[in-house]
Amino acid sequence: MPPATRELSMRMRPAWAVPPRAARVRRRGPHRGVAVVLSALLLAPASACQEPIVPPGAPTPWPSAHARDWQWQWQLTGPVDVTVDADVFLLDPVHTTSTETGALRARNRRLVCQVRVGTYATGEPDASRFPAAVRGTAVPGRASTRWLDVRRWDSLEPVLADRFRLCRGKGFGAVALDDADAYLHRTGFPLTFDDQLLFNRRLAELARRLDLSPGLIDDLPQVAALAPDFDFAVNQECVRRGGCDKLLPFVDADKPVFHVEYTGDPARFCVTTVGYGFASILKDRTLDAWREPCALP
Repeated sequence: MPPATRELSMRMRPAWAVPPRAARVRRRGPHRGVAVVLSALLLAPASACQEPIVPPGAPTPWPSAHARDWQWQWQLTGPVDVTVDADVFLLDPVHTTSTETGALRARNRRLVCQVRVGTYATGEPDASRFPAAVRGTAVPGRASTRWLDVRRWDSLEPVLADRFRLCRGKGFGAVALDDADAYLHRTGFPLTFDDQLLFNRRLAELARRLDLSPGLIDDLPQVAALAPDFDFAVNQECVRRGGCDKLLPFVDADKPVFHVEYTGDPARFCVTTVGYGFASILKDRTLDAWREPCALP
C-alpha cells in the first residue's frame, strides 16, 4: 500500500436503491487501521435473556453466478447500521457487537471481518504476545502501529489464529487480510515478494482451517499469484491510483471484487469499475455508515 493516503485510510438479488447524499457534510479525515485484538470479554457467553449467537457452520459461500451482483458496505466507525441495503458487510470484529452481527445474519447478510495481519498496535491487549524479534519499524501516519516480520510464521501464527477465532466467535464467516503487503514498505526487515507470498498463502490456509472464507485487501502486485488462494478481493482507489486491471484474475475466476473510492463522482468511476465487474462504492475515509453505491448493470 505505497501511497501515503493509504496509510491514513486503512491500516469486501434485489434491486438496490442509491441512498441520498442530501445535506450531508463529507468528512475527509484520516482513517487508521482497525485494531484487532483478542478479548475474553468479547467472547463472553450471551446473557440468559438473549438468544445465543451461534457462529456460522462453514465459510461464507460466494456463488459464482452472483460474482458481479453483490452490493457491499464497509463500516469501521460508529454503531453498525444494520439497515443498509447491502449483501456484504466488512466490519471491525472488535467493536462490532454480537447483537449487530446477529441482526445482520438474521437478514441473510454476509459478514466479513477485517484483520490486520502484518502489523500490530502497541496498545492492543495481545501486543505482548509478539516477541521482540518480530517487531519492526513504525507505520508512517499511524500512531503506535508497527510492522511485523512476516517470515516468522511460528511466532505469528498463534496470535493471528486467535484473531481469526475472535471473528468466528462474533458470527463472521469470512476474513479480509489487511496490511498484507509489508514487503512494499520499510518495515525494518529485508522482506521479499516471495516472503509475503508465502505468508499470505499460509493465512488463507489458516482461515480455511478455522472455517473462514479468506479475502485479500489491496496488495495489487501479488493479485495474479494469490487469486487462486483467496475467495474475494477488497481494493481501495484503483481508479484514482490506477491498477484496476490487476484485479481481473479475481473477476475472471468469478470471485467478487469489492472496490471503494474516497473521492470522485460515482457517475464517472462506476462506468469503469462496474464494467470490470467490481462491486463499487463511494465512501468517506472515516468509513462510517454513509455510502453511495454504483448501480448494478
